[in-house]
Amino acid sequence: MGASPTPARRIPQLVLLAVALLVVAITWLQGTLGPGDLLDQLARRSIPLNQALSNGKPSLVEFYADWCEACRSMAPAMADLEKQHPEINLVMLNVDNPTWQPELQRWQVNGIPHLQLFDIKGESVGRSVGLRLNAELLSLAAALSEGRSLPDLAGVGAVSSLDDESKIGRENSINSAAAGPRSHA
Repeated sequence: MGASPTPARRIPQLVLLAVALLVVAITWLQGTLGPGDLLDQLARRSIPLNQALSNGKPSLVEFYADWCEACRSMAPAMADLEKQHPEINLVMLNVDNPTWQPELQRWQVNGIPHLQLFDIKGESVGRSVGLRLNAELLSLAAALSEGRSLPDLAGVGAVSSLDDESKIGRENSINSAAAGPRSHA
């Protein structure tokens, strides 16, 4: 049996081990702090939909999916909105969760990211479909917060004030029964 290495010979081995552990830690942190995980963090922090629509604050509901690249790239801007507008409820609903199927149909979510916008009474005032830049999200949030009309942005629309909205929603869902947020139809 050989003699154990002297302390002087162990130092380079310990330094190498420390560097290897540091590389592993940095790699792990980069993977867990990416936009996809930020999306998950936003979802974990979001309040329940029924609470958001009944607490007297305007609400922004995002329909998203973990696999959606536009949703993932929009996550930092959503986190910024959350910080800059704490007076707005932020609700995240994953379209892959079957629990939200009634909401997907109710608000005719056919593509993601889909933002459904609500006033302080919990009434839908509009929606936004597609990727939004930080400035656009902040503009939507300011309008919600101040009770103003939604900004004129491509893909943003007000909700119709038709009397029998539920009937129209049923007719549209019958006509597009095969279409869904993952159908790309």
